[in-house]
Amino acid sequence: TGVFGGTFNPIHLGHLRAAEEVRQALSLDRVLFVPSRIPPHKHTDPDDPIADSARRLRWVERAIAGHPDFSVDRVQIEREGPSFLVDTLATIRGRDGTGTAPPPVFIVGQDAFAEMGDWRAPERIFALADLAVMTRPPGHLRHLADRLPAIVRDDYDIAADGRAALHRSAGTRIDLVPITPLDISSSRVREECRAGRSIRYLVPESVREEIEESRCYAARPAARAHG
Repeated sequence: TGVFGGTFNPIHLGHLRAAEEVRQALSLDRVLFVPSRIPPHKHTDPDDPIADSARRLRWVERAIAGHPDFSVDRVQIEREGPSFLVDTLATIRGRDGTGTAPPPVFIVGQDAFAEMGDWRAPERIFALADLAVMTRPPGHLRHLADRLPAIVRDDYDIAADGRAALHRSAGTRIDLVPITPLDISSSRVREECRAGRSIRYLVPESVREEIEESRCYAARPAARAHG
């Protein structure tokens, strides 16, 4: 089971294509999209808002509808407080009453992977799940040692080619997974919305009109000057 977490502010075609390529590369049975309720690593900016969690959840549900191997997991949406990955992975692993299921595969970009040493309980995160680290040119990650957080570096044996690593005690692994470089990001979608431009072909058509009509990413009215 792949676990693809994120703010999805909003979900876009790059998210969907990345999930599909990782699913195929690692022969995953399914991919769970896990929208965060309160992302702990992002700060609120009134000029670049985070859409409310109910909207973001609905957009993800509509975006993946019809894909037989994609589904939404509400574990973070339904939990109070910040959406910490370690809690999410522990919940997902705890659903296996037998304890025999393989660990979930957390899907993460190479930049976020390098920052995971600063996340809550990083040693436990790396022991709870396999990781699929997405790489894309230009500047794609070639060797895990270049970005593996220092706090867990001694916990892994890295393959000679640097593209995989095995946790010495937990048995979890890390794999580099190259994906197609698509110049689409949530920040770009929000920028287009603020400028009043179309976001067609950046987001799934199933959610495009709803995102545009919500105006949650529209430019804020300029404050009136007082004289």
